[in-house]
Amino acid sequence: MADLALSVLDLAPVRTGETHADSFAASVRLARLAEARGYRRVWYAEHHNMARIASSATSVLIAHIANHTSTIRLGAGGVMLPNHSPLVIAEQFGTLASLHPGRIDLGLGRAPGSDRATMYAMRRDATSSDSFPQDVLELQAYLGDETRVPGVHAYPGRNTNVPLYILGSSLYGAQLAAALGLPYAFASHFAPAALQQAVALYRREFRPSAQLDAPYVIAGFNVIAADDRADAEQQFQQAKRSRVRAFARPGVRLSDDEADAVLDSPEGRQIAGMMQYSAVGRPHEVRDELEQFAKHADADEVIVAFQSPGADDRLRSAELLAEVALAG
Repeated sequence: MADLALSVLDLAPVRTGETHADSFAASVRLARLAEARGYRRVWYAEHHNMARIASSATSVLIAHIANHTSTIRLGAGGVMLPNHSPLVIAEQFGTLASLHPGRIDLGLGRAPGSDRATMYAMRRDATSSDSFPQDVLELQAYLGDETRVPGVHAYPGRNTNVPLYILGSSLYGAQLAAALGLPYAFASHFAPAALQQAVALYRREFRPSAQLDAPYVIAGFNVIAADDRADAEQQFQQAKRSRVRAFARPGVRLSDDEADAVLDSPEGRQIAGMMQYSAVGRPHEVRDELEQFAKHADADEVIVAFQSPGADDRLRSAELLAEVALAG
């Protein structure tokens, strides 16, 4: 796997009985391990109104992790740009880049990262995503030495040239990333359907840019590695139950048996299918499946979402994968 970069997507999960502070402490531990073991970067995703995800204030979390690490790249995977003004995001990530030079990435998505009611609470218009391409260009200009709004510059931000990445799970993001000459990250860890078609389109239509002279693909992949395969499979079942519970109506609490019954239904199998691209088992088994996935996805880099329910088990997964995939 010498030519394949491995990175980490930290979903900053909050388990039942834990606090957000517990989640942040676990994220620090994971980033430190990733830095020590040779992972390329750690990204955090913007979500809102989700009690079990703690990364809503994405730039603040990145700043916290950066203060507890030294060299590893950190970034958003991603910021949902229609929720924000490009100027404010340029200022936030320009600040991060000024404090931690050469370490900050900015992945951009156009989904809300929330439900309709939360969109309203964020004062976001339902049509905000229509201007996503223009907003990306406006943001890119703020981070360089130009501006698309006469007389307005990002301070901090100007001339930091924070690298941009386009995130997506459809052909739309692939087309935009190709047209702008930006790296493309596909969310195959939860939206697998269009992976190969989107990557092929991106590579075919890519136009070189000042940031990037050749296509670069990052693909998301779920991993649970354990010393014992049965343990890994049990953790994966718990992860699928958690996914079902996340889709349950507010106030509905499902027991393990009830969640398993949902997983056996057509709707539940569809939810479980969101985790199609997953490797579960002992370290060498996981490494082999990850290598096969990278070829299947035609990816230059795989960003791994460690899906073990507990923080200690996620760290163990990251450690075991590093031992077989990043050694040397």
